[in-house]
Amino acid sequence: MIVYLSRTKNTKVLAEIIQQKTAGRIVAIEIETPYPEHYPTMVDQVAEENRTGYLPPLKTKIQNLESYDIIFVGFPTWGMQLPPPIKSFLSKYDLKDKTIIPFNTNAGYGIGSSLATIKQLAPNSRIVDGYSTKGGKERDGIFFVMEGSKAEQVDKDVEIWLTKIGLVK
Repeated sequence: MIVYLSRTKNTKVLAEIIQQKTAGRIVAIEIETPYPEHYPTMVDQVAEENRTGYLPPLKTKIQNLESYDIIFVGFPTWGMQLPPPIKSFLSKYDLKDKTIIPFNTNAGYGIGSSLATIKQLAPNSRIVDGYSTKGGKERDGIFFVMEGSKAEQVDKDVEIWLTKIGLVK
């Protein structure tokens, strides 16, 4: 299974590349009340959610998650942290004895504390080496970048990564 959160569609394209190579079921994580479109307002809201530990309720309901042994979890880095909706997903679903494979898009600063948070929220799961790539910089008005030569390079990089972790031969 491939679950992902995507605001500007960069992580969505990355999830679709993984799906093409693994034939996994793909599910978009959505929250009941969408974040504001206005970027500074959204950043303030997410910062407050992170500060208070608030987990936004999920609109997405995943059926039969227990039948999957491998769960890809995709997300953009927000404020150098795991986005609250992904924290909601990891808190809501029992991923005990599952293999979690993180994948990420970021604005060039990396994944921050995201992996540590995944390990904290899914302590009884096996966390595999993830994949991270530079996406857009919404703050700077650069939204969707997963096209053209960037998409081609990411496709090649994902193939190498999936081969390295033993999911593609």
